[in-house]
Amino acid sequence: MDDQTRTELEAAAFRHLVAHLQARTDVQNVELMNLAGFCRNCLSKWYRAAATERGVEISDAAARERIYGMPYEEWKAKHQREASPEQKAAFQQANAH
Repeated sequence: MDDQTRTELEAAAFRHLVAHLQARTDVQNVELMNLAGFCRNCLSKWYRAAATERGVEISDAAARERIYGMPYEEWKAKHQREASPEQKAAFQQANAH
């Protein structure tokens, strides 16, 4: 496979992942972190880092909006729930070094 095709496939897969996460507002970031070790915020940071590596300036807010599909504060107000004690404990356990 040539590099251009690989890049196009990876970009398509990324767009599909972002669309899936935007549609699945029931899945909380803490759940993603506990199960997969990354969340929507991680994706927005990776997106911003990729832009910076290519000389493209993008703010944290703009990167988050790209991933969340709306301003982050709006997403939090509409969809974010308080993490349960079990979720918090699992997060602490997973991130204890």
